[in-house]
Amino acid sequence: MTYELFAALVLFALVSSITPGPNNLMLMASGANFGFRRTIPHMLGIGLGFTFMVVLVGVGLIQVFDAVPVSYTILKVCSVVYLLFLAYKIANAAPVKQGEATGTPMTFLQAAAFQWVNPKAWAMALTAISAYAPSQSFTAILLVAAIFGAINLPSVSTWTVLGQQLARILTNPRRLVMFNWTMAVLLIASLYPVIWPT
Repeated sequence: MTYELFAALVLFALVSSITPGPNNLMLMASGANFGFRRTIPHMLGIGLGFTFMVVLVGVGLIQVFDAVPVSYTILKVCSVVYLLFLAYKIANAAPVKQGEATGTPMTFLQAAAFQWVNPKAWAMALTAISAYAPSQSFTAILLVAAIFGAINLPSVSTWTVLGQQLARILTNPRRLVMFNWTMAVLLIASLYPVIWPT
């Protein structure tokens, strides 16, 4: 991989990892509702789950989508339905009372599995492999995955910290409900490029 291609890959990984999307919006909501420490398994599930996903996309799934295009359409429909369900869960999350640890953040395995129905994750993985590992050699695929793994965790942590800081102004249950509904609406809005691609 040339230096120019490497630099472009790092920039793509940073921009695609730090910008709003289903993972980051859910992490912000989790940081606000559960705090940083309780959201760590969720963050690790995203970081490691997506890295593993990039490897699997590189070693074979991209060929499946090329050979059977309808499989990608089916995946998109399932992704949209699941994200609508998650938006509903976020919007209706019960406010946590002072000193009470109700509710449960997403677990490591749930967050890792979520990558497989996350439209943004699929777009990132497919673009990363097709644009930055055109030879699709195993070494190139591992390099792309490693760069995403190294950049993804600090990026998702930023969104959790942002949510945790917002929790200071969300002590009023009414404000927290409004925040959760806003996060749910933004999560649904993040589906726009999937439903109506340009």
